[in-house]
Amino acid sequence: MLQAPLSYELPCMRTRLALTMLSTLLLALAPACLPAQESEMRAPDLAGTEWLNTDRPLSSFEKDLKGQVVLLDFWTYCCINCIHVIPDLEKLEEEFKDEPFLVIGVHSNKFPQEGERENIRQAMLRYKIQHPVVVDADHKIWQSYGVRAWPTMTLIGSDGNIIGQAAGEGHYETLRLAIRGALETGKQEGTLAEGPLKLKKEVAPQTELFYPAKVLAAGDKLYVADSAHDRLLELNRSSGAILREFRASEPPLHHPHGLALDGDTLYIADTDNHLLRKLDLKTGKFTTLAGKTGLQARPLPEAGPGLDTRLNSPWALELDGEQLHIAMAGSHQLWTFHLPSGRISPLAGSGYENIVDGPAALARLAQPSGFAQIGRMLYFADSEVSAIRAIDLEKNEVVTLVGTGLFRFGDRDGKGTDEVLLQHPLGLAVWRDKLLVADTYNNKIKTLDPVTKETRSFLGTGEERLRPDALTMWEPGGIDVVGDTLYIADTNHHRILEVDLTTKEWKVLIGPAIVGAAGAAKPMGEAAQEPSDG
Repeated sequence: MLQAPLSYELPCMRTRLALTMLSTLLLALAPACLPAQESEMRAPDLAGTEWLNTDRPLSSFEKDLKGQVVLLDFWTYCCINCIHVIPDLEKLEEEFKDEPFLVIGVHSNKFPQEGERENIRQAMLRYKIQHPVVVDADHKIWQSYGVRAWPTMTLIGSDGNIIGQAAGEGHYETLRLAIRGALETGKQEGTLAEGPLKLKKEVAPQTELFYPAKVLAAGDKLYVADSAHDRLLELNRSSGAILREFRASEPPLHHPHGLALDGDTLYIADTDNHLLRKLDLKTGKFTTLAGKTGLQARPLPEAGPGLDTRLNSPWALELDGEQLHIAMAGSHQLWTFHLPSGRISPLAGSGYENIVDGPAALARLAQPSGFAQIGRMLYFADSEVSAIRAIDLEKNEVVTLVGTGLFRFGDRDGKGTDEVLLQHPLGLAVWRDKLLVADTYNNKIKTLDPVTKETRSFLGTGEERLRPDALTMWEPGGIDVVGDTLYIADTNHHRILEVDLTTKEWKVLIGPAIVGAAGAAKPMGEAAQEPSDG
């Protein structure tokens, strides 16, 4: 659960409705158990700036949502805890699909990048969210409901009164009972509508790649985690042609991210399945190495045999001899899988989300999402604190190069923690004696000298739209380097870029491009597409 700073709070309604899950459960079973003033509090209207995934605004509980039981999900798309809630919401929507019940996502952003309508729309499509989303860019809805953390869910009865509120994840069963109770109460009191609302949802674009997350270059091949297509691709590194597609079964891949290669074995962070898997590139066979299918570790994974250990959103991988390091974004930790023994154990991070250096077991991390290694220093992009940090594998200590806190971010070059500001970086790579940083929410690639801690903008204008005269990126998520060539997963543009780091000349390897324009190459390979605005 990501706590907001005090600046995100306002004095809330006359009675604080951050009910414990116990009281919410009691309400589902016996509504009369709660004090009348709490059970009769009117839900403020949803005065957002814009609406997504619906053909009309749903602002008023008296008019637009009359008779509906409504579950508000306060979220921000950077937050791993918010991502964890999405499968629970999907199950609730499926169970109550024939009832007058509706989930509404209230997107109250943390980062400035997340406050823009089109960026929220991309996140909605990436995670295949089926319910309406209201853009709460000025946090008025957040404040009117007294919310203090992402995610927070507020249940509203068919009479327009607030039933209860719960922060954090892992509340599926309690929410299910509370929704069922609210529907029964609405029937008894005659306030329930006859059926669900009929809304027109947005249709996802048909693109060859669909939110590619990470890339890995090796020899004449390039491997791509085509995340929202739930698959892996093997490309020809010169032409961008798709050579092979890999889809798993039992279970299918679900938003894969991190990749690592050892000979003919490709290791995969199967993020939303909470699994570590490997792919035999000769046979195409997938094998699970760690995790239990679909079962997320809460609150933290426990060390032990890989197949007996639940994981928590593994996001990035780094192969280090017989060790495979894992950025466990969901538990704010680094873990290590020992390949010969099949055992998995924590490497760094107490599980508390923040930025605190020191002995590895006591350090605090915040959603680590990318790796790069130089010697015995394992660098990682610690996305929620907009930081680049490292663990000294010899001393077993965590240090920070740039970044200072959960709510200090921006786009500023300089040296060290006093000057440099990043915004939710997700990827790292090594080029010569420097680190390259995918400064994701600034839409840039930056250089970072690990010795002097000097950071400089290197590629990208910061703009999101495709331009004929400049290299632009839209939330790049993963990068990799071979020699002087950089590969970028330009995630929201659904494409892979190739850049000569010595000349900064670039081309689109696969995905949408501006055909024939100066500064931009024509699409390469059989898989390339026609021009698109992304």
